Amino acid sequence: MSQKIWLSSPHMGGNELKYINEAFKENWVAPLGPNVDGFEKDLELFLNKEVNVAVLSAGTAAIHLALIECGVEHGDEVICQSMTFSASANPISYCGATPVFIDSESDTWNMCPKALKEAIEDRIKNGKKPKAIIVVHLYGMPAKMDEIVSIASEYQIDLIEDAAEALGSKYKGQSCGTFGRFGILSFNGNKIITTSGGGALVCHTKDDKDKTVFLSTQARDNAPHYQHSHIGFNYRMSNIVAGIGRGQMEVLQNRVDARRAMHDFYVNIFEKIDGVEVFSEPNSDFYSNHWLSSIIVDPAITGKTREDLRLAFLEDNIESRPLWKPMHMQPIFADAPYYGTNVSEKLFEDGLCLPSGSNLSNEERERIANVISKFF
Repeated sequence: MSQKIWLSSPHMGGNELKYINEAFKENWVAPLGPNVDGFEKDLELFLNKEVNVAVLSAGTAAIHLALIECGVEHGDEVICQSMTFSASANPISYCGATPVFIDSESDTWNMCPKALKEAIEDRIKNGKKPKAIIVVHLYGMPAKMDEIVSIASEYQIDLIEDAAEALGSKYKGQSCGTFGRFGILSFNGNKIITTSGGGALVCHTKDDKDKTVFLSTQARDNAPHYQHSHIGFNYRMSNIVAGIGRGQMEVLQNRVDARRAMHDFYVNIFEKIDGVEVFSEPNSDFYSNHWLSSIIVDPAITGKTREDLRLAFLEDNIESRPLWKPMHMQPIFADAPYYGTNVSEKLFEDGLCLPSGSNLSNEERERIANVISKFF
């Protein structure tokens, strides 16, 4: 069998070991040190906005801390995009709160502003104003941030941007992750850059960052002994892991360019195939890193389903994957409120994520193209 082509595999730049070796040489192996500080500064410079970044053990940890800093407690409600990975919604349950799921709109596949407004008004009418809104930039595609920011501001609800998949993406020239009160980044193994595992919380004030660092290091009070007046968490990133991040930051824009080139590769392949739509920016306001290139297969036109295509790829040892199953369709969230129509459900039914790695070779791209050509 041919060597496996992964959906999105790690892609090292080469300088990661330099930072890791420095950490070992200086014995900085704790959740603090020069690499932690340097990685945070690198991210702040890349985001190109006056932000304060705290690097953490995971993007999920960042969402959890963002919710805590927004005051989310047991019995509260938090609005969340339904079309997303479960890590966007799980921390709501960590807080003892209830998620309220919002459908997608068809342009960006992200949170529908119309359904968002309807949900807020209905929850308020029922005596339960949501404490926060979690919007996701799906597969790197920016959401319709003008409308969503406006709605959050109108109802004075904190906005949390899950930009775990969108480092390097921009909306109207502004970096994703810098619009809300908090932004979330992820450096999981399959992300556009990786630290093997890890994440970050993007804050707009030093006070918010300081509180994030405090909570993520077990909330130890300023005392010579161990004293705790708040519940804390072991969520801080280590200096070793941050060293990988520093090396990855040196090649981040190259990785964005390579992912966008993979998107263009698929646009070219499917250009003459009726019934297949490549997920692309709706207009020039949107700049996606195209973390994962995705398509919609219309079985009424092609006579084939996205599952047929997934299995055809699998026969040649090529990984592809259905789109995220919406959260409101998940057994664990079956009783959660949901607002919208069936946009996200239809996307899940017909959508497929294709191999998108920045390290795919010409030979691997040729194998992918051959499977598609034979299939259609």
